[in-house]
Amino acid sequence: MSNESARVDLGIDTQRVADTLCRFLREEIEGAGFDRAVLGISGGLDSSVVAFLAARALRPENVLAVTMPYRTSSEATRRDGRSVVEQLGVQTIDVPITRQIDAYFEQFPDASRMRLANKCARERMTVLYDQSAAFEGLVLGTSNKTEILLGYGTQYGDMASAINPIGDLYKTQLYPLAEHLGVSEQIRVKTPSADLWAGQTDEDELGFTYAEVDQLLALMVDRRQERAALIRAGFAADLIDRVSELICRNQFKRQMPVVAELFTPSPGP
Repeated sequence: MSNESARVDLGIDTQRVADTLCRFLREEIEGAGFDRAVLGISGGLDSSVVAFLAARALRPENVLAVTMPYRTSSEATRRDGRSVVEQLGVQTIDVPITRQIDAYFEQFPDASRMRLANKCARERMTVLYDQSAAFEGLVLGTSNKTEILLGYGTQYGDMASAINPIGDLYKTQLYPLAEHLGVSEQIRVKTPSADLWAGQTDEDELGFTYAEVDQLLALMVDRRQERAALIRAGFAADLIDRVSELICRNQFKRQMPVVAELFTPSPGP
């Protein structure tokens, strides 16, 4: 992107956002008849931010952080997840998912690594919902606005939750919020990765950086600028088309299951 004047100010008032999200968590959880929350903790930026918000909103003893490593999960992922749990003092449980995943794929040895990644994401969510029943807490989502818009996540996997406190924050907006909340620099500076396989990074897989795409999404989605205006703003046509395709193609991930309507409601008296 060459036109710096087209940049969108994505700066946030971190104190105000943190207070608002903590209040949101308390009100939504209490409104549903609960006082506890469960989340998967990976040691990445997004889940760390949600863990810090939940601990602040509900108190650490009312938060269960679940680690769910697969055999290919990196040591950095395991280490950073543990560090968040130790720093916050939240309750935790470790539920490795290797045995059940590998048992399933014994039947499908030629499955792609994307199928494996999706299966792991959905297995982790089934673990979280089971633990939510045991802990009597609601499952918190950890998908940010960038991921949701692009469909960069697994339907009924990491994109599933009862409540998502960060779904209206772009990825780049989470960095200052994380710093404000006290997330360690080690987590804030590491390369974003879903740890789907060895060496996997979000930006390599997407084909663009979060910094670049967040600017484009803010203009395309929030300000509803047309393609011609985005090109004049300095965005490459192939990037615009790629992002537009992802948004449209993954619309189904952002809505409830579509129900076929067979009966028209009767008009009132």
